Amino acid sequence: MPILRIDDENDPLLADYRSLTDVALRRVLEPEGGLYIAESAKVIARAVAAGHRPRSVLVQEKWLADAAEVAGDAPVYVVSDEVAERVTGYAVHRGALAAMHRPVLPPVADVVAGARLVLVLEDIVDHTKVGAAFRAAAGIGADAVLVTPRCADPLYRRSVRVSMGTVFQVPWTRLPAWPEAGGILHDAGLHLAALALADGAVPLDVFSAARPERVALLLGAEGDGLSRRALQAADTVVTIPMAGGVDSLNVAAAAAVALWELRPGD
Repeated sequence: MPILRIDDENDPLLADYRSLTDVALRRVLEPEGGLYIAESAKVIARAVAAGHRPRSVLVQEKWLADAAEVAGDAPVYVVSDEVAERVTGYAVHRGALAAMHRPVLPPVADVVAGARLVLVLEDIVDHTKVGAAFRAAAGIGADAVLVTPRCADPLYRRSVRVSMGTVFQVPWTRLPAWPEAGGILHDAGLHLAALALADGAVPLDVFSAARPERVALLLGAEGDGLSRRALQAADTVVTIPMAGGVDSLNVAAAAAVALWELRPGD
C-alpha cells in the first residue's frame, strides 16, 4: 500500500476526486471512466467485502489509519483538509474517499433468477431517493433491485452514502427500456405489480392477501409516477390506501411499506 503525501491540488493523481459536487459532470465521468466514489471507511469496507477493488484512496492525515485498513494494495493519497476541499468541492469530514473500480453489471435474468421479491425503480433521478430505496430493500429483504436506463446511478456517492452501503449488499442491475424490460421480467416468471394512483387499482393489503409467488414491485418518480409503458407492462396496479387527505408517500417510504407488506413468508 503506497502512501503518497500530496500538497498540490492540481496534481493529476487527484483527478478521480475532482469536482465531486458537480452531479452532471460526475454522471458522465464516473461510468465512462469505469469508477465510482465510495465515501467513509465503513462504506469502502462494505464495497471491498462485496468484491469491489479500490483504484486509490484519498484521505486526510487524521484518517490515515482507517484508510490503511481498507485500501489493500491501492495507493493512498494523503492531503490536507484545505486541499481535500479544493479538489472535491466540499469539506470532507467523513473520513476516507476511495475511487473504486466499477464492476460489470450482470444480466437481468441472472439477478432475478429464483427471486421472490424484486424492487424496480423507474426513472428516479434523485440519488438520495435511490439510496433510501436500496436501504429499504436491503433492510426488509428484497432479493434484488432493478433500475431503468434513466434512473439515477446507485453507485453515485450520495446514493451509496444514503443507502449506508447496502447498494453493495443487494444484487442489482439495469433494465433495458420498456417493453423489452417487461418481457424479460415475465419470462423470468415474475408478476409485475405497479404501485400507482389509478382507477381500479387494487389496495396493497388486498393484493398481498393473494400474493403471487414471485413479485416485481414497480415504483416511479414522485410527481410523474410510473410511465405509460411501465403501467402497460404491469399485471396488476396496486395502491397504498392513504388517510388524512394525503395522496401518496415519498418513493422510499412507499417502497418500504409495500416491500414489508409483500415480503414472502418462510
